[in-house]
Amino acid sequence: MHQPAAKLPAHTEARRLAALRAYDVLDTPVEAVFDDITRLASSICGTPMSLISLVETDRQWFKSEFGLGVRETPIDASICAHALLEHDFLEVHDTTSDPRFAGNPLVTGALGLRYYAGALLRTPDGLPLGTVCVLDTAPRTLTPGQIDALRALARQVMAQFELRRMVSEAHALDQHRARVLATAGHDLKGPLRSALYALQKARGLSGDAQAERLRNAEQDLAFIHQKFGELIAAATGKGGIAAPALEETDIAPVLGSVHDAWARAAQRKGIVVHVEATACRARTNAGLLETLLGNLVSNAIKYTPAGGRVTLSCGPGADGGAEVVVTDTGIGMDAARVEGYFQAFRQEDASAEGLGIGLWIVRRTAEVLDARVDVQSALGDGARIAIHLPAV
Repeated sequence: MHQPAAKLPAHTEARRLAALRAYDVLDTPVEAVFDDITRLASSICGTPMSLISLVETDRQWFKSEFGLGVRETPIDASICAHALLEHDFLEVHDTTSDPRFAGNPLVTGALGLRYYAGALLRTPDGLPLGTVCVLDTAPRTLTPGQIDALRALARQVMAQFELRRMVSEAHALDQHRARVLATAGHDLKGPLRSALYALQKARGLSGDAQAERLRNAEQDLAFIHQKFGELIAAATGKGGIAAPALEETDIAPVLGSVHDAWARAAQRKGIVVHVEATACRARTNAGLLETLLGNLVSNAIKYTPAGGRVTLSCGPGADGGAEVVVTDTGIGMDAARVEGYFQAFRQEDASAEGLGIGLWIVRRTAEVLDARVDVQSALGDGARIAIHLPAV
């Protein structure tokens, strides 16, 4: 009776399947570069059939096949699935005398396979995806040179997979940068116009009126400075944030700076920004924490209707650090989709101004600060976002 191959441990199998799908090669068309490899494998080993086989959950799919005539077979009949359990190579000299395969449909059926040899396709971190294998309807044994050649062909297949994955990632990064640059102008034009207008008006004023106009211009220019920082971070594709020095920091002045930077934007929309200045300290970087909180407050203002309120507070954290909280009375988030909000270019309101990268930068910056982000929210019920900073 035929026994399908045993599964790898569940956590390893999950990682293996994720890696296989990340190469985005399953169900792609026939390609000459891979057909060359299977032809070479059969020629070198003297077998009538060869495959580049990728083992999925319920099937083995062939990126290339020579002499077999099909592109996939069920996983239960897969000999390659047994090869995944080997170190790097599996050779079965006569399938009919091996209890693992004597009852296999590929052996007992019309195909009548009697010989199998497969070299594993392994990711750089050692996860097995499938094999480059050769098959025959008669028993045989490969020479050491043929086995080495089959291993070399398997390495070439993985090199092709890796190259294509890197090209795909580079293409996606280029698209990412292009979108950042294309939308940046819209995000920065408004505050730049406001700053220029305030500076023009200030020329004809004096005393307190001039000082007020200059303060307004200073705030708008500070906003532009922050947005350019975000733009650079987003355009790098990985956040653009170098590892900072984390040191004992008084959090209250950081909250005050964030309040001052966003108070006028909130006032224009009819929203109150309030700081509950509690004495608290944590191990962090003041500049990056200000950027993180500025993005949270900006987002809260954007999605809070007129007459609403945004509150910044700080208190002791459960682990001896500090908990900095931004609370708003806005439209809230769908609790089931919270992770999606923290991805780049995701906005709840597609017509809203901005790049849609504020919460993405929050998550990336929190990682650099060794901080944890917790979100409590529901649609129509505002949001509470807590940043847990490490202890001094």
